[in-house]
Amino acid sequence: MGIFIKNDEQISYMRTAGKIAAKTHELLSKYIKPGVTTAELNAIAEEFILSNDAKPSFIGYRGFPSAICTSINNEVIHGVPGLRKLRSGDIISIDLGVCFKRFHGDAARTFAVGKISEKHQILIDVTEQSFFAGLKCCTEENRLHDISNAIDDYVKPFGFGIVSEWCGHGVGRQVHEDPQIPHTRQQKRGPRLQRGMTLAIEPMINIGTEEINMLDDTWTVTTRDGEYSAHYENTVLITDGEPEILTI
Repeated sequence: MGIFIKNDEQISYMRTAGKIAAKTHELLSKYIKPGVTTAELNAIAEEFILSNDAKPSFIGYRGFPSAICTSINNEVIHGVPGLRKLRSGDIISIDLGVCFKRFHGDAARTFAVGKISEKHQILIDVTEQSFFAGLKCCTEENRLHDISNAIDDYVKPFGFGIVSEWCGHGVGRQVHEDPQIPHTRQQKRGPRLQRGMTLAIEPMINIGTEEINMLDDTWTVTTRDGEYSAHYENTVLITDGEPEILTI
């Protein structure tokens, strides 16, 4: 299909989608506490997105049933909201998409529930900072896999596993577009970055092995060794200068 370069009007729609996505995460952060169910968080997110004249990108996407993905502790991505209650010491990754005028913004955050251990807070912090390490490469003089290599270089000294079976991606008219964006070191540099590209960069980092399993629900991805995992994602616009984060 090739990489879809957006024009100014399309970028404006994505800015709006991205702002709604960021505000949805900000709202959800106020409700993440022990005793809250993931279904309750999903309902809050869906209502808020719809109230902003937008639609949740994920509902019905390849059959996914909910507005957000809620992945707890050793769940890496694509956890399905339900009756599970959050407990103090949990960490929860929430991934959500917003569609405004047929263009999407995609963002994920990992939150602490109550008091968490120091090692789990470090995991959350390293995952977030690895995104920003990759962001530094999001300029026109660089290539796609420079982002991948920067994330790998940042994470590896901590001894954490970087999930390689799931990647970042282009985003725009579709939730997932070309190109795929690995978060591990690559041998080739990939295509050159161009103004108007919009990329969802989303490192998924595990305390232990990078190896993963799929649960019987055919959605939820977990760490193979049961260790905790964190996820951080933003939609990024390549410009003729510094990159613009559309989902903050």
